[in-house]
Amino acid sequence: MRNVHRLEPTSGGHGKGTVYAAWERFVRGEDDVRGVRPEVAISWHRCREQYRVDPHLTAAPVAVAEVDHTLEHDVVFAELGFRAASVAHEVTNLGGIVTVTDATGRILAEWGDQGTRAIAADSNLAPWFCWSESAAGTNGMGTALEAHAPVVIRGAEHWCEAFHNWACAGVAVRDVVTREPIAVLNISCWRSQLPASAGAWLANAATKSQCTLRRRARDSGAELVAAYNHARSRSSAALTAVDTAGKVVIADDTASVLLGVPASTPAVDPTLRWNPRLPELIGAARYASKQATRNPEWVGSTQIFTHLADEPTSISIRPVFLSGHLVGNLVSFGASDGEQLPQAEGTAHPRGQPRRVIAMRDNRMVLLRLSEVSFAESEGNDVWLSTDQGRLRAASQGLDKLDSELADAGFLRVHRQYVVNLSRIREIERRFKGELFLVMDDQTNKMVPVSRRNAPAVRRALDI
Repeated sequence: MRNVHRLEPTSGGHGKGTVYAAWERFVRGEDDVRGVRPEVAISWHRCREQYRVDPHLTAAPVAVAEVDHTLEHDVVFAELGFRAASVAHEVTNLGGIVTVTDATGRILAEWGDQGTRAIAADSNLAPWFCWSESAAGTNGMGTALEAHAPVVIRGAEHWCEAFHNWACAGVAVRDVVTREPIAVLNISCWRSQLPASAGAWLANAATKSQCTLRRRARDSGAELVAAYNHARSRSSAALTAVDTAGKVVIADDTASVLLGVPASTPAVDPTLRWNPRLPELIGAARYASKQATRNPEWVGSTQIFTHLADEPTSISIRPVFLSGHLVGNLVSFGASDGEQLPQAEGTAHPRGQPRRVIAMRDNRMVLLRLSEVSFAESEGNDVWLSTDQGRLRAASQGLDKLDSELADAGFLRVHRQYVVNLSRIREIERRFKGELFLVMDDQTNKMVPVSRRNAPAVRRALDI
């Protein structure tokens, strides 16, 4: 890490003055972000429109005192701390500092050059202060919590002007089941460029932590299958096992029809689990997980709508633990055991619907009305929108995130690569073997395939 270079070139070769000029315009309320990298422009938009962070803030606020994380998260913090301490000497020689934060953006520990740490303290870049985007605007730690890839924030790319002398690179470690962030590892430098090897080091550290979490998740999946088999031997009720994110690990023949997933097909690996596309079930499972964390003996019940059913079905939810760690829930259909879930938690209730979808055209943000979007298509790590203004790259990171944001706004996931606007479906074509294709009302009359697992949800949504 002795050679000092930028971690990556500034997009388009624009200089620092160009970014600062764009920052000044954006702070004034304009949307012209020429010369600014898309991920930075999107972060600025969150800071201005959603979080309303004061761009003239001079120091990060004190973090909230409440601690809300699991023992497994403590293990991640300790592992990241070990990796940070192991390179602290090299980072110190370059005048940099290394930090570890939790999922709220609270700095837990800091290593590095004493002089730089003293300067950092003036901005509260120190333990027990909060650096989430909602608290301190665009910055390496906070923006890494919002992104699903390593992020670099340099100079005037920071939302708060007081932080423009910093360059930082951060990467989040995420729960492999829920995809929620657990911690962030970050390198910051004062009035100097980031180490050339910073990106590789951060990515390697995060990958090793994710591998540990992935092994634990596979063990959790196996425990859920074992608990499901044990429960099946004692009851004839339709049964499924879901993880803490509400994804299906295994379901019997009856439950598989209700959930629209394959029958008796264990999905131990967290990357292979089935998303039932039932917001009520997912909400109930997440509520149950919160209750069971506080009380391992908790059992609850509620009613949900399932696929191919016109009336709600009663379900009972029972938590499953592995070595004292909650790994998921067993869901029995047609049962009403335990505490009744609150209506607001156990059922899908409308979120504040997004008024706009943000897309990028070159280095400009395009604010689209929902009605202007026909469908979204994933290509690798990018999501592309078919819109009345042409084909544009979505600001959202990943199709899953966009699907979640638009689920209550008339959009539906119909394939692992497609989310469609139900109001923009022009025709439905049924092929010889029963496959469904949706002819979209866009500039090309695109035919979007419907996967077999999503077909029941499509038929129900379209009443066919």
